[in-house]
This record gives sequence, C-alpha cells and structure tokens, in this order.
Amino acid sequence: MNSRYEKKVYLSFLSIHILYHASMDPIYGSWMIEELQHHGYQVGPSHIYPLLKEMVDEGLLVCEENSDSGRMRKYYSITEKGRVLYHQLNEKITELSREIHQKKESGPRE
Repeated sequence: MNSRYEKKVYLSFLSIHILYHASMDPIYGSWMIEELQHHGYQVGPSHIYPLLKEMVDEGLLVCEENSDSGRMRKYYSITEKGRVLYHQLNEKITELSREIHQKKESGPRE
C-alpha cells in the first residue's frame, strides 16, 4: 500500500470481514489472520490486534479470555452495536456490488 488513504480503505475491508466472522461465532486473532490470508490479504498481528482492540473500544466487539484449547486465548464476539453496523454495511456492499456488476454487463455510459 502506497498511501494512508489506501491503508484506511484496506483496514475498512478487514473490519467488515471481522464483523462478519464474529457475527457467526467467536473468533480469535490468529484464526482471523489465517482466514484473511485465505482471501488474499497480507496481514499479521500488527494489523489484526490493534484493529480488534479498536473495535472493542468502539463497542462493536466484546473480548473474553478462555483457555478451553489448553492455552489462554482472547475470543471476540460481535455486540448488538456491531451487528447493527454489520447489517448496514452489508446492505451498502450489496448495493454497490450490484451497481458495479450491472455496469460491467451494460458497458460504459455514453
């Protein structure tokens, strides 16, 4: 990424992915890193953990520590505020995606 603006947009996509997955099941940082890498994102702990902390601070996620897997992990779950934001963003993404794909099919405006 070359500019601050590109980084800002990129982090927004990461946030939407996090909200989506946290709305399904509690997530933890290293799992989220692997999941995002499957989608082609080049992310590491220095991207994910500050973003998760910011999302907790904003009230979009809650964090609980758990040692069920044999080691202490922080699990993140979506809050009601996060769920509302996720659904609003999902509507906007769907609308934009339709518009982009319709434009591809119909060709450029004249």
